[in-house]
Amino acid sequence: MNTLRTAMLLAAMTALFMGVGYLIGGSGGMIIALLIAAGTNLFSYWNADKMVLSMNHAVEVDEKNAPEYYAIVQALAKQAGLPMPKTYLIDNPQPNAFATGRNPENAAVAASTGLLERLSHEEVAAVMAHELAHVQHRDTLTMTIVATLAGAISMLGNFAFFFGGSRENNNPFGFVGVLVAMLVAPLAAMIVQMAVSRTREYEADRRGAEICGHPLWLASALNKIARGAEQIPNEDAERNPAMAHLFIINPLHGERMDNLFSTHPSTENRIAALQEMARAMAGAAPASRRAASPPPIQPEEPSAGPWGKPADPAPETEPPPPKPNPWGRNPTGPRNVRSKGPWS
Repeated sequence: MNTLRTAMLLAAMTALFMGVGYLIGGSGGMIIALLIAAGTNLFSYWNADKMVLSMNHAVEVDEKNAPEYYAIVQALAKQAGLPMPKTYLIDNPQPNAFATGRNPENAAVAASTGLLERLSHEEVAAVMAHELAHVQHRDTLTMTIVATLAGAISMLGNFAFFFGGSRENNNPFGFVGVLVAMLVAPLAAMIVQMAVSRTREYEADRRGAEICGHPLWLASALNKIARGAEQIPNEDAERNPAMAHLFIINPLHGERMDNLFSTHPSTENRIAALQEMARAMAGAAPASRRAASPPPIQPEEPSAGPWGKPADPAPETEPPPPKPNPWGRNPTGPRNVRSKGPWS
């Protein structure tokens, strides 16, 4: 059902793009708009991941220069049945992460140094599981196409201002059509883009919790990331707001409302959904296991994660201060084995 909904939204976006072309230039404008849409989508299919990583100054890492971070992604990819994606680090104090790539065979995941410094081992694992869920659902391609079409529709709206008023452009609606192309179409494109993004985030939360096996790890991570994003600006994202929807939490300031124009659902709503998922998983566990283990919502002793460290549950009230990150002051690994990069 979620795939069908996304396909319908993509079809609506394409139809809207062609409609804008028709409003500006009639049937000829619609054909030109279709050709532009095909060209931009073809370009974004092959190059969007490189552009996003470059705009965020991401540096590829491996088991030599970021051993623990790389091992987390490797273990989760195996757990999810995915090929090992390329793994990147972003030198940015804001805790955040994103995934990109046209398919699972050509995917990349990226985490900021702020994420590795502020989150526990288990929370980092949950965040990367969320990003791998996007890769598994092919959301990275979907969101790239939607973002490209939304940007192209806005571009056509700007063209309408300069060329729409001409009597020789075969515009069947005159000034009214130009006005719609300039104002209404970009707004409608943004609404469709936001709707696709919010739908995919809830699905990635659910699947990411399944991959790591602990919904509360992700709930706790979302809480910490949201607080960090509110306090620490992300200058690269502020300069390129069109890529904000790719991050696990919106990196832009003042974009926390769960409304029609937000790129992400409310963090509180996402945490509540994960806590409900944890309750359901606890209820589905065998009776003997439930008796031997503490409840997952408020455990007396956190259960051990796949890397042997205790999970950090997501509190429903004020969270405790962040634990020291598992990599100490240098989240990328021992300095003497790191390759030369922006942190050297």
